[in-house]
Amino acid sequence: MSNLMGLPVATAHLKPRKAKPFFYRHPWVFSGAIDRIDGEWSDGDLVRLADDKGQYIATGYINSQSQIMIRLLTWDEAQVVDEQFFREKIQRARDLRENILSVQTGTSAFRLFYSESDGIPGLVVDKYAGYLVVQIQSLGIHIRREAIIDILSETFAPEGIFEKSDPEMLAREGVESEAGVVRGSQPPEPLRIECDTLAFDINIRAGQKTGFYLDQRENRKVAAWYASDRRVLDCFCHTGGFSLYASKLGRARSVLGIDSSAPAIEVAQHNATLNDLHNVEFRTGNLPEAIKELRDAGQLFDMVILDPPQFAKSKASVARAVFGYRQLNAQALRCIEPGGILVTCSCSQHLSQEAFEHMLNEAAFEAGRSVQVIERRSQSPDHPVMISCPQSRYLKCFICRVS
Repeated sequence: MSNLMGLPVATAHLKPRKAKPFFYRHPWVFSGAIDRIDGEWSDGDLVRLADDKGQYIATGYINSQSQIMIRLLTWDEAQVVDEQFFREKIQRARDLRENILSVQTGTSAFRLFYSESDGIPGLVVDKYAGYLVVQIQSLGIHIRREAIIDILSETFAPEGIFEKSDPEMLAREGVESEAGVVRGSQPPEPLRIECDTLAFDINIRAGQKTGFYLDQRENRKVAAWYASDRRVLDCFCHTGGFSLYASKLGRARSVLGIDSSAPAIEVAQHNATLNDLHNVEFRTGNLPEAIKELRDAGQLFDMVILDPPQFAKSKASVARAVFGYRQLNAQALRCIEPGGILVTCSCSQHLSQEAFEHMLNEAAFEAGRSVQVIERRSQSPDHPVMISCPQSRYLKCFICRVS
């Protein structure tokens, strides 16, 4: 019998010398670390994790279809994983954001719950004005979704809750994803949000991620500070986040945003008009070729922003991703005026900060430029990093002076 809420039904024993990360509270147990499982269980059930000598380590939900076979929830053997357990985790996440971070100040859009970092692996919840968008990333959460939706509805009383899970991610969990309203009303298309005196019209159903790149909010504000009176090139501008911040908050002299997606550029132009910004131009183009074309035409900039999509989606693709990042950054460095600013980002979880910094050094050598790193930044505080799970820190953002 499946045990979705309560106590574990079986015990997974680790192979020798595999237990240390989990005693240190890393939440992911890969299938290759497991020696055997005692007891009857089904995918999605709660199981104990024990070392090779039988000592209890933690409790989590199991999925034989996933590389991450067990996602750990608690290191307390007496803990009952029921609705109250999930309610307390969600309330604790709310307390961090509202009472400690005060993330609601100046914005109507932020991350309410961040998976492993907030104690429930596989659950992401973002707030957009009066609506919540839920992203489910694991079978364990998928089969408990109704109880979790109930808790979110009771805790936050939103106008509506929209599920928007990544089909590719859930396919690796053996789950078919669905997108749509799961509670309350349908969010309007577009839905208007406010961020730091700027207005953005977003489309939850059609937009990237859960509708907007919330993790770059603080980086946009900091980058805008460096944009004052500069000619700014924003590459992979998507719907205009960095561009509009640089124009309005940073008082840039001019901003050119480029993205390969014509629909994203159309939204960016709309958002510029919405904010009455007239020194921003958007155009479609394939990067880094578009950067090379600008440089060949003699068009240089005082500031270049690089915020590309995820290049490394797995460990196996890291080497190829590094090549792509190096090519992109070298092209950008060649079109920056001496004394200019480079803001370069990577959201690839599998690429470490050290590897990213090494890549940037190689790009600087290739471009024949000298680069000083002024700031090393990460994702916004509403995406907290769990110290026992380094993978929860995925975003790199380097702000550099180029000479």
